[in-house]
Amino acid sequence: MNDRQRRGRQMNYLPLGMEFFLVLAMAGVVILVLLAFDVLSYAYRRIGISVNWMAVILLAALIGSYINIPVARLRGEIRRISARITVFGVTYRVPAVVEEGRTTIAVNVGGSLVPTAVAIYLISHDRLHWDALLATLVVTAVVFAVARPVADVGIVTPSLVPPLAAALAAIWLGGHTIAAVAYVAGTFGTLVGADLLNMPRVRRLQAPVVSIGGAGTFDGVFLTGLVAVLLASL
Repeated sequence: MNDRQRRGRQMNYLPLGMEFFLVLAMAGVVILVLLAFDVLSYAYRRIGISVNWMAVILLAALIGSYINIPVARLRGEIRRISARITVFGVTYRVPAVVEEGRTTIAVNVGGSLVPTAVAIYLISHDRLHWDALLATLVVTAVVFAVARPVADVGIVTPSLVPPLAAALAAIWLGGHTIAAVAYVAGTFGTLVGADLLNMPRVRRLQAPVVSIGGAGTFDGVFLTGLVAVLLASL
């Protein structure tokens, strides 16, 4: 294995243990089946995204979760590496091959770029302004409060906290754009509250790769999308 292949294997890996990843994938499939059979047909009309595009987004998020794009490197000591780490009852995968003394900051395609693009579209399509901003601030505060730095993994957040916080904040604000507000708040609130605001802690985590929207936060962001669809169907 040459250096390029070694670096590729280190950067690209599933953010969760296979069993938890499959649970998320199955939940996404169930939502798509319900939408396809018009059980939740009202949902995509409320959100403004067709069933076909929802399928593309879910598939892109799942496939993209394997891809991390490096954006920076930090100096730091890496003393020990585990391939599977369980936090808050969820098992996370971390790369087994590391470069000593360096922590790579990366952006996860499925847990960061894809949901961010969807959130920006919803802000424009549904003309979300102050409601989305206020809900995002609420979710950011909640996620930041519960986020936990874990050696070898990065910043980890309980899976259900982001979608529940986003749903409650959107319902509290009310209006006809509850689902879109929940998605935007859950996405940006999680990425900012868990990953970006905790960047000063990264050097001390001994993690070979810290992925924004990857291990530790991908499950919360992905579940936020599913919860948004359910909210829209109510």
